[in-house]
Amino acid sequence: MSPRLILDQLRYQRTLTRLCYQLIENHDDFDNSVILGLQPRGIMLGRSLKNRLNSLLGKEIQYGELDTTFFRDDFRQKALVPQPTSIDFVVDDKKVILVDDVLFTGRSIRAALDALQHFGRPASVELLVLIDRRLSRHVPIQPDYVGLTVDAVFSEKVVVQWSENGLAEVELKNKEL
Repeated sequence: MSPRLILDQLRYQRTLTRLCYQLIENHDDFDNSVILGLQPRGIMLGRSLKNRLNSLLGKEIQYGELDTTFFRDDFRQKALVPQPTSIDFVVDDKKVILVDDVLFTGRSIRAALDALQHFGRPASVELLVLIDRRLSRHVPIQPDYVGLTVDAVFSEKVVVQWSENGLAEVELKNKEL
């Protein structure tokens, strides 16, 4: 099976705008809300969300990037390279929105929740993902905001390809390719 494009750049832009309006609906002016992009692949979506929200709200919202490498249950089994964490604000009593590109087994999000504890105690934590592969959870984690839901079999892989201008295309491929 050849790769199948499931989200082109135009549809990605529409999806990003929809997600931003959903966030604004639930977080109003973002005075008590922050966005954390998860390293390594969630930061491109996180940065795109931040930029679009800044434009829509006419102000700078708080944004950070969180690395979960040492909180993963498989970090000794894989050759994972830690990425920088950049959080220059306090998360205590804030509404935190974790952002990742693809939600698959939920293990990365579980690691992110563990890592987040080292930066304070948020009032709440929500999850925003570009792609939800809803049929393959290993842990009971569900997203609050979803760009696109994909029912892919285990032998298929969802690949998000980011361009230099921050746009994305998403393909569904066989893992063997």
